[in-house]
Amino acid sequence: MIRPFVRSDREQVTSLVNAHIAAVVPGASVSVQALMSQLEREPGEFIVDRWVRDRVTLVAEQRGRVVAAAHLLRYRDDADTAENYRDAGEIRWLVCWPDAPYWPDAEAAGETLAVACHAQFQRWGVARRYADGQLPAPGVYGVPEQWPHIRALYERIGFRHEGRTEIVHIARVDRLDRPEMPLATRRTVGINGTRITAVRGAEDVGYIEVDTNLDAGPRMSRLGTWADVGNLWVEPAHRRRGIGRWLVGQAATWLDLGGATRLLDYADADEQDYSAFLAAVGFTVLTRTARTFVG
Repeated sequence: MIRPFVRSDREQVTSLVNAHIAAVVPGASVSVQALMSQLEREPGEFIVDRWVRDRVTLVAEQRGRVVAAAHLLRYRDDADTAENYRDAGEIRWLVCWPDAPYWPDAEAAGETLAVACHAQFQRWGVARRYADGQLPAPGVYGVPEQWPHIRALYERIGFRHEGRTEIVHIARVDRLDRPEMPLATRRTVGINGTRITAVRGAEDVGYIEVDTNLDAGPRMSRLGTWADVGNLWVEPAHRRRGIGRWLVGQAATWLDLGGATRLLDYADADEQDYSAFLAAVGFTVLTRTARTFVG
């Protein structure tokens, strides 16, 4: 049975969402409150969220169990909305239990739910359709490679991957390289977290920004020790001199003071040099995720 989400579904849907998060990010989970907040609005998406006109959450119920859920958005059609979002419908996320010996038809229910998402888009009369997997946890967006059953559902109902593939990297903060260099630091508020600037004499030669506000306050579970790299920049004239590596080490020392233990960073699949740099300073690949499915 496909029906709208009701409040009594919240624990089952949160459990389903957390199973998908945990397959991507080790030890991560979200609270019921965090998930309910996303269903109402996404204040962290302060640009895109203000374009949303309607929100609908649907679930697939089988024999009294919620086996799949989907959160849908409809974007406004006005000049304040980015052109590629105007009058668009998006499956913000769809999660589904995979088939199991004790429950062999869960994915069939997921496919029925995916078809129902298309029907909702039809009722809305949207001009374009997108699908994603943006759950309220860091590093979980697009369709990660750990969700082959979700990608298969999207493809079976006509969505095509037309965007880029991004690689999410993870590092243990205490294992990041920390070389010494004759540089000074300056710490300020950055545009994507705390900015640590490398200073040589009177010249700023690069900076790194790290964001430790990934747990959205008390609403997120078990993410208070995580951070991600918002920006890493070295002035072109000073590149390939170890400054980027040094900045990562300075950020690690700063994160240590606050108790952060894990650091995330991101690269497009074709940014091979940056991925190689991350590997060299102590990062490993967490997931590869496909962005922008178009129906």
